[in-house]
Amino acid sequence: MTAVRYLHELAMAFFVGGQLVLVAAVVPVARGTAQMAPMARRFAYGTLVALAVLIATGVSMASNFHRWSDGTLHAKLALVVLAGVLVGVHIARPSNRALDGIIFVISLTIVWLGVALAH
Repeated sequence: MTAVRYLHELAMAFFVGGQLVLVAAVVPVARGTAQMAPMARRFAYGTLVALAVLIATGVSMASNFHRWSDGTLHAKLALVVLAGVLVGVHIARPSNRALDGIIFVISLTIVWLGVALAH
């Protein structure tokens, strides 16, 4: 189970860490340039892989640790679904910058709930 948790945390680090890098460095410097769209697309592909790993490892851990009835897990899963919906909206309307911040805050909250579940 240590390897599963490691993969889960690695995928989470890519997903949330990538958002931090985008917010703090990439978007402020590259917004409006020709490089912005390819960078965002490349991050989106990596994010899809990270999400697949997060789902697979999350299901494995929830089953192994018998967490399916845990209210904290339910809240985390609800936020994961909400983040997914908002990412879909963001893809359709990339100029809506408010979504960036909302998705980021939701992602941080998901991580917080994951830490709570781990203890």
